[in-house]
Amino acid sequence: MNLLERQLECELMDDPDLDQHRHANALKGLRRINWFSGTAGLLASTIAKRFPSSSSSIRILDLACGGGDVTLHLAKRLRRLGLNVEITGWDRSPTAVEIARRSAEELQITGVRFEVHDVLADEMEGPFDVVQSTLFLHHLTRSESSLLIGKMWRSAKRLVLIDDLRRTRSGLWLAHLACNLLTRSQIVRVDGPMSVRAAYREEEILEIAKEAGVVAPTIRRHWPQRFLLEWSKP
Repeated sequence: MNLLERQLECELMDDPDLDQHRHANALKGLRRINWFSGTAGLLASTIAKRFPSSSSSIRILDLACGGGDVTLHLAKRLRRLGLNVEITGWDRSPTAVEIARRSAEELQITGVRFEVHDVLADEMEGPFDVVQSTLFLHHLTRSESSLLIGKMWRSAKRLVLIDDLRRTRSGLWLAHLACNLLTRSQIVRVDGPMSVRAAYREEEILEIAKEAGVVAPTIRRHWPQRFLLEWSKP
């Protein structure tokens, strides 16, 4: 499989007419994969380092949050670390937002709300201390990625975090393995490898961030074949 160039295709999950039951099952499968990847823990530790002793509430905007599992686990982890947080999750899918809201109620997690928004079209009213997204950038064209990164940079007071897949052979192999072991959702099993083929390499994403006007971004690799793009403001 040639991974030198991005292969961006419309994933099944991106279909606005996707059956709600199949959509819900796919989100359940992604929840298992996100848990396996430890995404919420990585984000929580990164945020905690930037706000080590904050007494005021930290406002966080989580873009394209899907079923809200990362958003909710992030809230729990940050509160265990003694931080007071208010988190808003955005997703354009009413089905995903409704699932996220139900999950928050079932887990009795307060201070987290979910709203239906198109992250590319809608203004990010803030300011927010932290603006983040996970596993979303690979769904976008290069111009859309630049637009999103620029909006995140302008909307964040302190910190921007983007966590996503790396386009590597190991990542493609892991996607096939994880999507077949951790979920029965055919949507996830099809979309997972497609996501890797559509993902950015580190040098590509740094170039896009520079084009968007971001100052001094940093990038680091982490398990499982992912990167965390991070930049902070004084």
